[in-house]
Amino acid sequence: MEINLISDTITKPTYEMLQYMFNAQVGDDVYKQDPTVIELETRVAEFFGMEAGLFFPSGTMANQTAIKLHTQPGEQLIADKYAHVFHYEGGGVSFNSGVSCCLLDGDRGMINAAQVAAAINDPEFYHSPLTSLVCVENTTNKGGGACYELEDLREIKKVCDANNLKFHLDGARIWNALVAKRQNPKEFGAIFDTISVCLSKGLGAPIGSVLLGSKSDIHRALRIRKILGGGMRQVGYLAAAGLYALANNIERLAEDHRRAKEIGAILSTKSWVASVEPVETNILIFSLAEGYSDQLLIEKLKQKNILISSLGHNKLRIVTHLDYKEVMHSYVVEMLSKI
Repeated sequence: MEINLISDTITKPTYEMLQYMFNAQVGDDVYKQDPTVIELETRVAEFFGMEAGLFFPSGTMANQTAIKLHTQPGEQLIADKYAHVFHYEGGGVSFNSGVSCCLLDGDRGMINAAQVAAAINDPEFYHSPLTSLVCVENTTNKGGGACYELEDLREIKKVCDANNLKFHLDGARIWNALVAKRQNPKEFGAIFDTISVCLSKGLGAPIGSVLLGSKSDIHRALRIRKILGGGMRQVGYLAAAGLYALANNIERLAEDHRRAKEIGAILSTKSWVASVEPVETNILIFSLAEGYSDQLLIEKLKQKNILISSLGHNKLRIVTHLDYKEVMHSYVVEMLSKI
């Protein structure tokens, strides 16, 4: 039994999800004739109280489309120093949109309104790039699954509105935040110009993200998706997986959160652990004490069929997910307790 805690992206479709996919009604989505894709886009948009949605093969493409939608070459976006759009999207911000990043030193990947206001370049000072977009991530990946408070996001939105900036949410793991904080998704829709949501992490679908926004923005996004090669034909089979996930796999995320917190509690008692970052959702980040090696721990756990990952500098990450069952969890807790 291999227990993979490297990421929540490693999940595989369940039998029930595969049956739902197999029975999907499909058409050519490039011609907007796939009824299952249309149903998914509509349902996710309505869930967040936004006008329209567009299905993408990846969250990276959805984010990059949003950035291109809201900026012009030579401009600048504001994000946290841990932002996925900066670290894990292949330099797409500059490659696709010709935009630079102003990175802020936030709290576990979360920035605040005062930081954003201080980072905006004077639009009359033509020596500096024009600030045009603010991107935030919820939950935060490198920040250890931290969740924004809605009021903090509203304060950032006020700064954006006062300075004519667009506001984008990388909501790859927004589902985890909604469950952990018991928040209303429509309140997020009221704050952001665009939101990207991922179906293939905590929700367990094999592929897919949806970009949400106004009808006019999503119409423009359709052209950008085409340019980036994101148009797909009979893709309703994949959209069906997303529909199944939305109906069945949101509330169960609380189980992932509980298991991550329980692992964190065990690690916090170990002399070889220097610190465990606060665990709010399904991502757990911890640092080893001086004299201990992250690679040595990874190898030790691998010998026990437990896979985790290193973030470098003796910092490690564990991610709980749909395929991490209670019997696996009991085994992991037992093994960690013995180290």
